Amino acid sequence: MFSTLQDKFHRDRSDRDLTLPQPTAPALAVTSFFEYLVVVSLGKKRGQGTYEPQITYQFPKLANMELSQREEEEKSLKAILLFCFPEGVNWAPLTEYPSETFSFVLTEVDGSRKNGYCRRLLPHGKGARAPEAYCIISRVACFGLFSKIFDEVEKRRQISMAMIYPFMQSLREAPFPAPGNTVKIKSFIPESGTEIISLTRPLDSWLEHVDFRTLFHCLTNEEVLKVFASTVLERRIIFMAEELSTLSQVLHAVAALLYPFTWQHTFISIVPSVLIDVVMAPTPYLLGVQRSKLDDVTDQSDVSVCSVSGRIGDESTILPEKLQEELLQALCCRRDNSTSEELNKVVSEAFLSFFVKTVGHFSSHVKGSSGRQPGVFQKKSFCKASEHKASQHFVKRFIQTQMFDIFIQEVERRPTQEGFFHKKIAEYQESKKKEKAMRGERACGVNVGIFRQNEQLICHMLLKTTGIDQQ
Repeated sequence: MFSTLQDKFHRDRSDRDLTLPQPTAPALAVTSFFEYLVVVSLGKKRGQGTYEPQITYQFPKLANMELSQREEEEKSLKAILLFCFPEGVNWAPLTEYPSETFSFVLTEVDGSRKNGYCRRLLPHGKGARAPEAYCIISRVACFGLFSKIFDEVEKRRQISMAMIYPFMQSLREAPFPAPGNTVKIKSFIPESGTEIISLTRPLDSWLEHVDFRTLFHCLTNEEVLKVFASTVLERRIIFMAEELSTLSQVLHAVAALLYPFTWQHTFISIVPSVLIDVVMAPTPYLLGVQRSKLDDVTDQSDVSVCSVSGRIGDESTILPEKLQEELLQALCCRRDNSTSEELNKVVSEAFLSFFVKTVGHFSSHVKGSSGRQPGVFQKKSFCKASEHKASQHFVKRFIQTQMFDIFIQEVERRPTQEGFFHKKIAEYQESKKKEKAMRGERACGVNVGIFRQNEQLICHMLLKTTGIDQQ
């Protein structure tokens, strides 16, 4: 499926903040904000009129790393060059260039992920010059914090490159805050003196990497549901837009809709030109491609995604009709002037409720577990036990996905685990019990009323028979 985002998104540079989706990954013991910062500049090739990205500075330097770590990072650095300037060689000196922030994911050999946050800007100076990129590599998934860090980096870059590194050193030495906590960084700037920079981590940590605003600027509610339907069935999806920030924000938001499940296949929020062949892959993927690469994509893609509107055609029938209506009603409750936190709450709860109602009964169908012993998931009984008959068809298809398989494997290993999803399931089941009890009470009330009316009628008839009521 292709979803063209251009012409729908009203550019709002203040709304660029978004991060990387890893909602169900176990929490890492993160002790620092980042691993390293690299500065990527565009250098002109000798004897050619084209430019190529090159790393002009790294902090801390590779020489300070252990040998094994240095070898691994050297591989990552080559990938970083591609992601910082994915457009390739088509650059020319500029006199104006608005700063742009975007993000990407680096997957390592062991399957772990590192998050790349990038801000491209035009360095201070006169005349035409090439933009440069500042890229932070971190295990942390919290783009709100890194966007503010980039603001400080850019402010210092306009004074002097040398002003950046003391700030980054102070940041590197600071502990990464717990959800809801604030870390204060001291930083000296000439003519301004020592500044105190406060970095606050959102309290709702499982959504701190997401901002859904760009997604709903680009797509209607109905379109979001169609994208969601294709994503839960793990299809191949390509998003197209002009701006890198739009692509990365939308892809990370779509992946976040899957919580508590995690996209298990290829995920490239910004596909570099040299990797455009990835659209030919026969396996599921979520890809972000700049609109300038439209011809390359349509030329190389196969029959199933051969056109820009290449939907399979069943997207509106994948989700149960009643739950689709509930999702639309919930999404309509969001306000245009809502904060990022308010929007995140409305959207996340809507889609989380969908999973609670369709597959929230999974724990009752994990059999054979005792204490710490793993259990076995009973697929057939699970499907038959769907709350609504209309949901069974969807559930039968969803349990065949890799994201559900990985999720249920973890449940089998740890049947008694608890988390945010489990809490929501418990709340929903409790509300269903109360609703059932209230229906029973109302039914009893009606029966008692009928009995009392009949009792009064019988008494009245007896009185008339005996003639007592005529006294």
